[in-house]
Amino acid sequence: QVHLAESGGGLVQAGGSLRLSCAASVRTFSLHGMGWFRQAPGKDREFVAAIRESSSSTYYADSVKGRFTISRDNAKNTVYLQMNSLKPEDTAVYYCALRSLYRGSWYQAPEYDYWGQGTQVTVSS
Repeated sequence: QVHLAESGGGLVQAGGSLRLSCAASVRTFSLHGMGWFRQAPGKDREFVAAIRESSSSTYYADSVKGRFTISRDNAKNTVYLQMNSLKPEDTAVYYCALRSLYRGSWYQAPEYDYWGQGTQVTVSS
């Protein structure tokens, strides 16, 4: 059974920064791509960022490109999301997700197999 645990959310003023972490309880972490999604109240879950198994490639939503950075430490079974220059529209519950090999689009939630419980990020104006 795979368990993902996010941490690092909180309340921050616009322009501030937060770093989210997601620890995965899976022995083969280095074989899995990882992603971050978010869901604001009344909106659908949306893609934020993703990273390949070996960190060889990363993917970002246009809305966060240049402000957010995804990274991973395979020795610690952890993926990170560094969020800078935060805006009120970044307010959402942020979820990390794990995907198996040979899945499809990196941008689509159904291509991810396991999800964390989420961590709240609130950006005040």
